[in-house]
Amino acid sequence: MAEEKTTAGTIALNKKARHDYFIDERYEAGLALQGWEVKALRAGRVQLKEGYVLLKDGEAFLFGSHVSPLPTTSTHVVADPTRSRKLLLHRRQIDSLVGAVERKGYTLVPLAMYWKNGKAKVEIGLARGKKQHDKRSDSRDRDWQREKGRLMKLKR
Repeated sequence: MAEEKTTAGTIALNKKARHDYFIDERYEAGLALQGWEVKALRAGRVQLKEGYVLLKDGEAFLFGSHVSPLPTTSTHVVADPTRSRKLLLHRRQIDSLVGAVERKGYTLVPLAMYWKNGKAKVEIGLARGKKQHDKRSDSRDRDWQREKGRLMKLKR
């Protein structure tokens, strides 16, 4: 029963991406994984914070994400926690992403990793970088919403 709960839903979120970037479009991509990586994902041992997506030779790759191997995985495989992983996207999606990244100056960041129909998926975002003043105004807005909620709660 507990195994069923971990296989459905979110594996990891990249909250830092939403702080550092404006996310304009979102894409869902499959992942080409090795066996030990799937086991580690089921255990939730993944970090997307430092991850980014690169497009080269008409293919998309996830770099910098960290998948910690389980100590119980097979001993004959040398696990590389930060290896690049191929993302599985449709050709048209890759072509549109290449156009946006090269011409318009966007970047691709992983936003979330989750299970869908028993397969690991990554949500990647077409993002523009935020400047420091954008981050400050977002923080100010968030603080104001929190304060407004407190004031409304006190008035009741």
